[in-house]
Amino acid sequence: MDNEQQVYRMRCTLTFGDIYGQIIIWLIVIFISLATTLAIWSSTRQAYAFLTMGIIVVLSLPFLVFAFVTTLLNHIEFVPLEEEANTNQLSLNTPRPASQKPATAS
Repeated sequence: MDNEQQVYRMRCTLTFGDIYGQIIIWLIVIFISLATTLAIWSSTRQAYAFLTMGIIVVLSLPFLVFAFVTTLLNHIEFVPLEEEANTNQLSLNTPRPASQKPATAS
């Protein structure tokens, strides 16, 4: 039996474009809550206005965090080091065209 432990490398492929839509949607939610606050605002309903804004932000924040975390987890890969070393070694062993010369120090 093979008692060696497999070694993995964690690679994150997340880019800003992957979460860009989520940020836009949450900004829209924030602006809608601000518009609601301003629409309710009057001298007698200030508490209701702040309460409305707070409820919208507090209720939308868990959904935003859930979307960020699941997107991040979907973009994490575990690659075995042997496999990665083989692909790197193959790229190093590829023959160079005859027109390319190795770099020399001057």
